[in-house]
Amino acid sequence: MVRMESQWLKTSDWNKVQYQILSKRDKCVLEPFISRWTPTCLVFQRCRMNEDTGSDYLLPWQLAEVADGGGVGVVEESKYDSLAKGDVVTSFSWPWQTVAILDGSLLQKLVPQLVNGRLSYFLGAAGITGLTALLGIKEKGHVAAGANQTMVVSGAAGACGSLAGQIGRLEGCSRVVGIAGTDEKCSILVQEMGFDAAINYKKGNVAEHLRELCPGGVDVYFDNVGGDISDAVISQMNQNSHIILCGQISQYNKDVPYPPPLPPDIEKIRKERNITRERFLVLNYMDKQEASVLQLCQWIQEGKLKVRETVVEGLANIGAAFQSMMSGGNIGKQIVSVSK
Repeated sequence: MVRMESQWLKTSDWNKVQYQILSKRDKCVLEPFISRWTPTCLVFQRCRMNEDTGSDYLLPWQLAEVADGGGVGVVEESKYDSLAKGDVVTSFSWPWQTVAILDGSLLQKLVPQLVNGRLSYFLGAAGITGLTALLGIKEKGHVAAGANQTMVVSGAAGACGSLAGQIGRLEGCSRVVGIAGTDEKCSILVQEMGFDAAINYKKGNVAEHLRELCPGGVDVYFDNVGGDISDAVISQMNQNSHIILCGQISQYNKDVPYPPPLPPDIEKIRKERNITRERFLVLNYMDKQEASVLQLCQWIQEGKLKVRETVVEGLANIGAAFQSMMSGGNIGKQIVSVSK
């Protein structure tokens, strides 16, 4: 990063620098040599461009230093006993460079067969994104099979939202409605991912569309965006309903606490109807990670969980990919393929 501020990103905010990677020969160094990797762009990384990320577990990116994020790669050389050449590994803090030396103790070995060899899925549907959707619904959504619940998902064509709607259905919701920003996205949600309906928030009145598509009100709201869209959804939520507070992308360029406070009239509705709105952090549920990943992989293999990705080729384009994601240019997970 060469510039960070609280407004919109520009491609020029990213700088490409060549480094010489030296393989360490000391036998005590436990660092595998990684290449052939795939990084991912995550919306929450926008918070790392602020001096205060708003989270204890996230450190801000530093100017003139290599940015990092989730990545999957193949070990080329290892001095770490638990990893060997050819192993596929992942890390939550992978430097955005073509080759890297990483601490083996911080890497997780993966089983490619779980995702039918689609390694990028470990960054999305079978990774932290899928876990966020599944555990968010289980822990904060209070979905119960047979309860005739209606779920609404904002940011529904994004990496997490597109999975959340499908998982809501699999967990027992009787009706799932998505909110997205283009007709193409809305069509994909309904035709490919099994949503009952989708609203293009850029066309017409969201509140009116919700009243038409959710005549019995909203029981579960998977919130990825915040702002006016969320206000419209919350105003139509039922008594004792639940908000899964996954993200607030519309608020990330504003100097507000997280989660952002609701407008007074919406907060009044929330309190009067006893609507839960609690901060959700998937890292607090890592004791359920293994079982949840296996469940996600099973759904993928059975064709019950459809996965969409927007893939950009080349590390040199990662800044543009990040910027595109933040402005809604992706459908599903935003992936940057460095090599194959």
